[in-house]
Amino acid sequence: MMHYGVLALTFLSVNLDFFLMLVFLLKKYRLWQVLLGYLLGNLILLTASFFVGKALTLFLPEWLLGFLGVLPIWLAFHDDDDDTADRAGGSPVINVLVTYLAVCAGCNLSIFLPVLVGESMVHFVMTLGFIGILTMLVVLIINQVAEIKAVQKQIAAHGERLMKICYVVIGLYVFWDSGLISHLIAFL
Repeated sequence: MMHYGVLALTFLSVNLDFFLMLVFLLKKYRLWQVLLGYLLGNLILLTASFFVGKALTLFLPEWLLGFLGVLPIWLAFHDDDDDTADRAGGSPVINVLVTYLAVCAGCNLSIFLPVLVGESMVHFVMTLGFIGILTMLVVLIINQVAEIKAVQKQIAAHGERLMKICYVVIGLYVFWDSGLISHLIAFL
């Protein structure tokens, strides 16, 4: 069963570094263009994570897939540069989509894959709806707060640290939820 709190935490933490980018994209393009490009990017990466996870479950038991929890923890301590070249020209929706995929594909796949690995198709469709709603809410909220300088200052000062804490919590959750910890305890 999918836990919506974990989904929300996963979504927020994996996209936290992109929220500042959304501020810039919202200043450059229309609200609906940013919303559509960002929504498409999230749905593409969620779908890829789900189906890669399903392929892995054909060959490995779920508790063993709990080791995938190492991925978000590793990302918490791995510094990578998310700089993206300006994509002038072309459709604004495609520009937002390509920017999002370039900046967030690796993180999203490695974070959402372990979270979605044991879910049924019904729960996955519910997850798509839930993340779709969160995506739209985030864009609408960021559109409103984009003008507040104090918010931009706080994200710049603490955003990276908060994102890393969330990644570690998600990795630990995957260890626990997959049954890996209980399996290892039973083994000892």
